[in-house]
Amino acid sequence: MRTKSRKKNKINVVTLGCSKNVYDSEVLMGQLKASGKDVVHEEEGNIVVINTCGFINNAKEESVNTILEFMQKKEEGEVDKVFVTGCLSERYKPDLEKEIPNVDQYFGTTELPGLLKALGADYRHELIGERLTTTPKNYAYLKIAEGCDRPCSFCAIPLMRGKHKSTPIEELVVEAEKLASNGVKELILIAQDLTYYGLDLYKKRNLAELLEALVKVEGIEWIRLHYAFPTGFPMDVLEVMNRESKVCNYLDIPLQHISDRILKSMRRGTTQEKTTKLLQEFRKAVPGMTIRTTLIVGYPGETEEDYQTLKQWVQDMRFERLGCFTYSHEENTHAYTLEDDVPEEVKQERANEIMEIQSQISWELNQEKIGQEFKVVIDRKEGNYFVGRTEFDSPDVDNEVLIDASTAYLKTGEFATVKITDAADFDLYAEVVS
Repeated sequence: MRTKSRKKNKINVVTLGCSKNVYDSEVLMGQLKASGKDVVHEEEGNIVVINTCGFINNAKEESVNTILEFMQKKEEGEVDKVFVTGCLSERYKPDLEKEIPNVDQYFGTTELPGLLKALGADYRHELIGERLTTTPKNYAYLKIAEGCDRPCSFCAIPLMRGKHKSTPIEELVVEAEKLASNGVKELILIAQDLTYYGLDLYKKRNLAELLEALVKVEGIEWIRLHYAFPTGFPMDVLEVMNRESKVCNYLDIPLQHISDRILKSMRRGTTQEKTTKLLQEFRKAVPGMTIRTTLIVGYPGETEEDYQTLKQWVQDMRFERLGCFTYSHEENTHAYTLEDDVPEEVKQERANEIMEIQSQISWELNQEKIGQEFKVVIDRKEGNYFVGRTEFDSPDVDNEVLIDASTAYLKTGEFATVKITDAADFDLYAEVVS
């Protein structure tokens, strides 16, 4: 008598949204692997877990479209089961269950044990730092806190991620050591708000102390700071940045706007004067540091005068790195009670104009680098070029350094010293020195 052969399940994890989601997917995959599961990231698998984003309209649309795409595959018999987790699921679970009922199960952002159980795996608390990284081998994200306590009017993150919760320093050190032992050389510290780190655990802002502990991890060469909040920024971090060569002279600090009227409505807890003074202090404390920021245009009530104030300020501040987004009207946020009164085409025009100004600033700053030498890390080979980054550039969002592959042989994940020979708006061209 022949027994029916049983197909071995392969779990495909699909990640949408930000680096925090990448991190969460890696933790999920690490847990699944520890339970003996066959798990892949964005490859073929008969069981699919979609880690969704619910931040702004575009991200929500992408998440819904991805769910529908896999539901189609399920109907056609290409996949057996589809599970949905992450921010969209946390925020809109009842709606999703009603609109797309054929999904096997929906899970929120804090329901990892339940998701694992549904996948036939056990949640193991002792697996601190055990992740299956999905980024290139030389860098990894290190999430130092979850959630956010800030009251920003436009932001839905606290609805999806809850209150701020710092991860203890000793756990982060263990995680960093494990990443280093797997060949990771660059840690990108992420959180909804780095500035707040430690207040809940240590009753003080403790980012500087965390950095002091992480620089001691052998094998880590760069530590990069992402997503700091301007109000209450712990200035002792700048002392560590100046003193410790491993801490990149780089800070991602989303400022959102600069018109006092808009900042007040956004509940940012700061003013144009205070923000400008803070940035001047940054540049004085760490000469040559790169500041990355993001801005929102088209916020409810943003007048032409407010926009001109922002535009002039961008021209004056000459940020090394800048991104600009159009305002997204999000349910259950404070700003949702305001009228979304800036027409979509005006929002887009303003965003385009800000990015054109930034493109010119970036080109000018890049021209100054020609003839200078920089240490770069090689992320990948693309066509005829090795593609690297300086300490002033984060993966995926910042400038890249292109090195002609016919003139030098470089290894992915290795560091090299290069001399800049040419520069465009957002790319640098270089030759290897050593």
